[in-house]
Amino acid sequence: MSLREETVSKNYVFRGKIINVRCDDAVLPDGKPCKREIVEHGGGAAVLYVRGDDVLLVKQYRYAYGEELYEIPAGKLEKGEDPAVTAARELEEEAGFIPEKMIPLYVLYPTPGYTNEKIYIYRAEGVREGRVHLDEGEFLSSAFYPLQEVCGMIGRGEIKDAKTIVAIQRELLDRASGKE
Repeated sequence: MSLREETVSKNYVFRGKIINVRCDDAVLPDGKPCKREIVEHGGGAAVLYVRGDDVLLVKQYRYAYGEELYEIPAGKLEKGEDPAVTAARELEEEAGFIPEKMIPLYVLYPTPGYTNEKIYIYRAEGVREGRVHLDEGEFLSSAFYPLQEVCGMIGRGEIKDAKTIVAIQRELLDRASGKE
């Protein structure tokens, strides 16, 4: 039996700069009609940069949560942009580092229940100094934290960002398997 749901119509409720919101009419696998609320998002890219045993994190106020969050550098994809280019751009803009190489780690589906957003996660290698140049209206700080401290921050719930937790777990898996 197929689990696929069929779209009957896409009904846009809101079209914005970053997201669109739809309330679609669809049909379930058993033939019954249903509604599906969808947030369309162009996606984003994030980058893990580890220097020795230190992890680069940015701290940024996130309005939707009303708090400052620790995250790996990240940003939204420009239309048609290669996610590796996005991730490299964000590493320089937010922290002043230019990677020679971007290694793809994951494509993360952060909230599959209601959005089509994909976040592409990379590891930066061959990094050299550049300069920080934040986007207009962007305020954040960046710093290196020892990997063990970052693990403790995750364990204590101080790091809540999913892409960051996934990237750190990947770093730990790679180290455990000798892929450092």
